[in-house]
Amino acid sequence: MKWALIGCSNIAREWVYDAINAIGDSVEYIVSSDLARASAFAAEHNIPNPTDDLLVALRDPDVTAVYISTKNHLHCSQALSAIAYNKHVMCEKPIALTADDAYKMLMAAQQQNVVLAVNHHLRNAASIKKIREIIKSGIIGQILTVSLRHAVYLPESLRGWRIHDKENGGGVILDITVHDADTLRFILDDDPVSVSAMAQSGTLSNGDIPESVMGIMRFKSGILVNFYDSFTAKYAQTGLDIIGTEGSIIAKDIMTQNPRGEIYLVNQDGCNPITIHHENLYENSFRQFKDAVQHGQAPAASSEDGQWSLTIGLAVNEAACSGKTVTVAIKE
Repeated sequence: MKWALIGCSNIAREWVYDAINAIGDSVEYIVSSDLARASAFAAEHNIPNPTDDLLVALRDPDVTAVYISTKNHLHCSQALSAIAYNKHVMCEKPIALTADDAYKMLMAAQQQNVVLAVNHHLRNAASIKKIREIIKSGIIGQILTVSLRHAVYLPESLRGWRIHDKENGGGVILDITVHDADTLRFILDDDPVSVSAMAQSGTLSNGDIPESVMGIMRFKSGILVNFYDSFTAKYAQTGLDIIGTEGSIIAKDIMTQNPRGEIYLVNQDGCNPITIHHENLYENSFRQFKDAVQHGQAPAASSEDGQWSLTIGLAVNEAACSGKTVTVAIKE
């Protein structure tokens, strides 16, 4: 397949371009509002067509799919434009900024019969898939509670709008918590029904954007999940602990873009490491997307998954702002 990259993002530069090539596809266009930026990106990656006009790429009949990694507030309009031209869309999270916009995107993709997927990369990690497998095996019994830590230190180069542009989706919740939401839904095969949360700010920003958030989600099955996400944790390690009636899963350093991390199974036999054959998360994601386009299979994270993670993120934000427990209700 031939692709157009919409947005000269770090993730496109560091991960997605290589992933697309690794699965045998090619990038034909790089689109940016800044032509000089697009041209520099194209020169760096040997992309033949840099442009500042999205329609130039969308009107090319040879382009099958687009990858959108622009600022959050542009995702909806750019995806709708691509869908209107019958392009399949892989969109960065969050899928949109509002539930209404996410729903519009889902409906448009269904009407045009194109694939709309969201790049929730973590569910493509071998470690996360192994955790899901262990849970489904029943070896740790009934799940009682989950604790998730996704605290990182946001590098200077990535701050910008993430800590200064609240109206257009800045802050840790729409950047990291949405990934937590998707990962939790994936491993538990369950959906949250309510959330409570508190947020912190003022360390990196001027104080009006959430830089850290801690909260609790209650899932349909009754499972309680506590989570902590942060942009300001310079020396933290990500992790995921699942406590069951017959055992526990302790996972270290797994909420990352890099294929790494450790998993331990703790039960009556002691604490034993689980073998993981790590794989490139993005290659897995884009390979499954390609199969969805060409063979009708499901993408790794569907538009419905993206709608869910956005809805949960918006509920977490509302809970943090209001101090109240908020019901998670998907728009249908």
